[in-house]
Amino acid sequence: MNENRNKIELLHQNYLQSLKIEKRWVRFYQLIILAFVFASWELLSRMQWIDPLIFSSPNKIWKLFFEKIQDGSLAANLGVTLTETVASFIIATALGVIIAALLWWSPMLSNILDPYLVIFNAMPKVALGPVIIVALSPGYTSIIANGVIICVIITAIVVYTSFKEVDPNYLKVLQTFGATRFQCFKEAIIPASFPTIISTLKVNVGLSWVGVIVGEFLVSSRGLGYMIIYGFQVFNFTLVFLSLFVIAVLATVMYQLVDLLEKKLIKE
Repeated sequence: MNENRNKIELLHQNYLQSLKIEKRWVRFYQLIILAFVFASWELLSRMQWIDPLIFSSPNKIWKLFFEKIQDGSLAANLGVTLTETVASFIIATALGVIIAALLWWSPMLSNILDPYLVIFNAMPKVALGPVIIVALSPGYTSIIANGVIICVIITAIVVYTSFKEVDPNYLKVLQTFGATRFQCFKEAIIPASFPTIISTLKVNVGLSWVGVIVGEFLVSSRGLGYMIIYGFQVFNFTLVFLSLFVIAVLATVMYQLVDLLEKKLIKE
C-alpha cells in the first residue's frame, strides 16, 4: 500500500514539474514573439518601409515615456484614468451581480425585465455617452457612469444565466432540510456560480477600460483618453501609441490581479 502511495506521489510531483517547465517555455516564447515584434517595428520604421510619422517607433515611444515621466504629465493622466476605471469596474460588477440576484430571487421580475435587458444589451451603449454626459454633467461621474453602463448589463445577464443553470436538485436537497431561499442562494447558487462570476470580472476589466476611455474621448481634459485625442489633434502619433501601451499594461495588470484573486479563493 505504501509503495503504491509513493508511486502516486512521485507521478504527481513529476506532473507538477512538467507543468512548471511547460509554463516557463510558454513565457519564453511569448517574450521572443514580443521582442521580435518590437525589433521588426523599429527596423521597419528606421528603414522607412513604414511611415515613421504615422506608425512611430518603439525608440521614440520609449523616449517620450521618459519625457512624460519627468514632467509628471503621464503620472497625473494615468492616475485619473486608473481611478475612473477601477471605480467603474467595481461598481459595474457589484451592481450586475445584485441585479442578477434580484432576477433569480423573483421569477416574475425576471419575466418582466427579460426583454428590456436583451434590448438594452443589444444597443450600442457607447452611443449613449453624450446623453450620459449631458444628464450627469461633464466630469468624473459621467465618465465612470459610461464605464459602468457598458459592463453592468452583460454582467447581470451572464451571472443570472449562471444562477438559473445551477442543478435544481441541490436546491431541493437544501429545501428538504428546511433551508430558506436566502440560505439556498448562499449555500448553493453563489458557490456553483463562482467560476462564472470570476470570468465576468475578467471580461469587465477590458470593458471598463473601453467605457472610461470613450468617456474621456468625449468630455475629459485629463486622462489617457484625453492624451490619445490630443495626440490625434496635433498629429503626434507617438503620444497616441504611448497612451495605448500604458493602457495595455495597466489592463494586463488588472487582469492578473483578478486571476490571482481567483487562484487564492479557489485554493481556500
